[in-house]
Amino acid sequence: MIARPGKLREIGMVNRTVKALKAALAATAYLAFVSTAAYAQQAQKPQQEQQQQEKVAPEHLEAAKNAVQAAKVLDTYDNMLPLIADQTRTLFVRSNPSAAAEIDEVVNTIALEMVDKRAQLNNTIYRVWARRFSIEELNQIAEFYNSPVGQKFSRLGQELTALSVGAGKQWSDRISTQMVSQAREQLKERGYID
Repeated sequence: MIARPGKLREIGMVNRTVKALKAALAATAYLAFVSTAAYAQQAQKPQQEQQQQEKVAPEHLEAAKNAVQAAKVLDTYDNMLPLIADQTRTLFVRSNPSAAAEIDEVVNTIALEMVDKRAQLNNTIYRVWARRFSIEELNQIAEFYNSPVGQKFSRLGQELTALSVGAGKQWSDRISTQMVSQAREQLKERGYID
């Protein structure tokens, strides 16, 4: 079957619309990354200065710590330092491949020295939670995540998120195609397009 020129234009419009939606999603993801990076820069202030600005009662901070640990929120960041070390290593090896062994040694040494800095990230996350939840709410969160269903939810959390995002994308693609097709039909009926 040979496609009519009008049908080819429709396909082209659908493809352009899908590309535009993908670009919008990419822009949204980029903005989320940029805002996360901006927050990370803000979080790098000296810990003492941060603590002065964010007075949190010790018992509130402890409740936040219990909730965060029960929810396994910190697990997400376990690979962050090794990834940063790999990126740093790659950066320097690209500019001087013959020094790869020495670069490896230097980056690994520095990465090991920075392991203790992980506590800063953990404390920042505890404070974020403490500012957004009451002690009672944090205790309820910890209780939930320590229950069998909470542990299952925590274990499946990343998979559920990935599947949900995938479902959202499939739905968006399908609805976009339908919307463009229906709009084209109605605009054609009204004589606004060929």
